[in-house]
Amino acid sequence: MAEVLGMSAVFSPCGQRSVALSCQKRSPSFAGFPLSSFRPIGPLRYSSQNNGFYGGRFVIGTRRGKLVKGNASSSRVQMSLCLGKSLKWWEKGLQPNMKEIESAQDLVDSLLDGGDKLVVVDFFSPGCGGCKALHPKICQFAEMNPDVIFLQVNYEKHKSMCYSLHVHVLPFFRFYRGAHGRLCSFSCTNATIKKFKDALAKHTTERCSLGPTKGLEESELVALAANKDLSFNYTRKPVPALTPDEAAEKVPVSPKLSVSSASRVTQDSEDKALVAAGR
Repeated sequence: MAEVLGMSAVFSPCGQRSVALSCQKRSPSFAGFPLSSFRPIGPLRYSSQNNGFYGGRFVIGTRRGKLVKGNASSSRVQMSLCLGKSLKWWEKGLQPNMKEIESAQDLVDSLLDGGDKLVVVDFFSPGCGGCKALHPKICQFAEMNPDVIFLQVNYEKHKSMCYSLHVHVLPFFRFYRGAHGRLCSFSCTNATIKKFKDALAKHTTERCSLGPTKGLEESELVALAANKDLSFNYTRKPVPALTPDEAAEKVPVSPKLSVSSASRVTQDSEDKALVAAGR
């Protein structure tokens, strides 16, 4: 019995310093306690299997002869708590300049907050195979262009908003920048990724926007506000009244020929026809 306890157990009698038990058979006692007082619960088996006894630590409590097993499974519990939930494919590889849109108001505010920076709006769907295949490359573009803002719009979560914005094909992208507003709109897949590269190279050139950030177009804002499924309010900007001179410039003038002028034109055309015929 002394040999078994001396091989694996560590005892701390009544708060004293832990002392390893000797493997010698001649040791009649340990720290003043006879070895016969130590009665383990159940048979002692030592194997490589992860059973309830193997790997536990035994400490002598206030009552003599009672073996208390330590919490050997606490490490396994902590390990299981450290394991987080698995990320969805559109949540993997995200960069600091990438953000998922939560509402129509969030989309409008994010575009306005972008200022003169280029903002790429990525419309995707969790069940879209093309979107899933393209996502890692979009993350790479975001990493290589930290000054560009990438906004993700989940089509399944914001289907009504996508309808109002006339997004009916996926994956779909729209580029916005400063006072220029929307720069381009297109759909591309992993096979036609060159279209995205060319648009990114074209619109990332440094430029200065004159005027406030435009964001969504007026028609898009009105469409979002008219959608009853969205909690988005927008008041259409009043159209300034035109001066008489501006109104005259915008009204197309279609002058009408008088009867005499019309007859003169007809006569001239007849004379030319006769000359061509040699008469």
